[in-house]
Amino acid sequence: MPAGGHERLTSNGVAVRTRPNGRLSDVHDPGRGLDVHRGLNGNRAISVERADHSRVFAERGRPGFVQRPYSFRGHDFARRTYFYHGREYSHLYHGYAYRGVYMNVYAPGFYYRPAFYGWAYNPWAMPIAFGWGWGADPWFGYYGYYFQPYPVYPSAAYWLTDYMISSDLQTAYAAHQEAGEVDGAPPSAGGPPELSLDVKQQIADEVRAQLALENQEAQQNTQQQDIDPTSSGIARMITDGRPHVFVVGSALDVVDSSQTECALSDGDVLALQTAPPADAAAADVVVLASKGGPECQKQATVSVAIADLQEMQNHMRETIDQGLQDLQAKQGTRGLPSLPPSAQGQPAPAQYASIAPPPDPSVATEIQEQAQQADQTEKEVTQATGAPVAAAPFNTPSAAPAAPATVGLGQTPDQVQAAMGAPSRVANLGPKVIYYYNGMKVIFMNGKVSNVQ
Repeated sequence: MPAGGHERLTSNGVAVRTRPNGRLSDVHDPGRGLDVHRGLNGNRAISVERADHSRVFAERGRPGFVQRPYSFRGHDFARRTYFYHGREYSHLYHGYAYRGVYMNVYAPGFYYRPAFYGWAYNPWAMPIAFGWGWGADPWFGYYGYYFQPYPVYPSAAYWLTDYMISSDLQTAYAAHQEAGEVDGAPPSAGGPPELSLDVKQQIADEVRAQLALENQEAQQNTQQQDIDPTSSGIARMITDGRPHVFVVGSALDVVDSSQTECALSDGDVLALQTAPPADAAAADVVVLASKGGPECQKQATVSVAIADLQEMQNHMRETIDQGLQDLQAKQGTRGLPSLPPSAQGQPAPAQYASIAPPPDPSVATEIQEQAQQADQTEKEVTQATGAPVAAAPFNTPSAAPAAPATVGLGQTPDQVQAAMGAPSRVANLGPKVIYYYNGMKVIFMNGKVSNVQ
């Protein structure tokens, strides 16, 4: 709990937590079996754990789900049926207990051939340019100060990095817009993006590690071996002695080293550099990239629940798998390299997917019912405690004014991108390469700036 917060019980046994400013933060209603969290951004998340071990989660402007458990070869699994803007989709999860908390680890519904993972893992024959088509999208202009795509892609890991970050930012923008928290006017941009090339490299390295891990799981699946959930879970990441990065996949409130509460949101990047104590349910991580304002500041150390880190890991793997589906469908087009014959073919279903329960047919109704229950709980809490539920609106601020970007003769492409951001277009003419920016061309000869027009 952040410093200055308060906890109390109402007469009917509902636990209420408020922030230092008196606004509602968390509610635990044992009678209805639900928990409500009011984020710093004013949003509301609802979680319900049922007696049959099913679970319902709902959050304004973001995917909600109904989770139902099942068993395969004596191991716990679950299917989550998601509902988002009228669309339903499902993911599977492998359950296990770790540090006294029950975790759900993403379990792919199918696996590709080893040669496909090799094609995605290893460098391509030559870097490729790829047109994403975001130029006129409001989210891209709004977050232009934070994110710019790579001008070229030497391998799928870099392409998947931009795929993941762009997907997160699109979701964040849609959620803020739905809540009336943005007006579509882009923040002013100056200097290089807040999400630096160094941080993106760390994400790409993590993506490659996940591709290698999924390839191992695919081979276990082919051999009909059980897949250890801890191999792709947070337990391995904490104990393997290596640093790891996490990309935030949804709005989350945490506390920093001064016990001050701050916000994280989709596309922020965290680094786990040291393992937490053996009995800890949370880990200290460093914020590598954030969007500023009420968000946690860059380089701050914040405490994140290990269960939340697991959900970030799940989100990364889910998004990588979505990106792999896109890569398979688009290979050989739009500049992407073609798959080798050994990498082609239909993916193989995961063994545990064969007996998974069907998607929940009433997911939209169940989510709506729990939202109504949460409305009633908050109304009763407000009457009992007087704590207001509304929070100050969340607005991603403009980046602080920066010194004018400069380009000088002899600079490398990396130095130019650090100053100017990613170019809007690249012309690769052998030893001569041209970066196009708004109203300006930067010309390289043999990897050095030779002229600016």
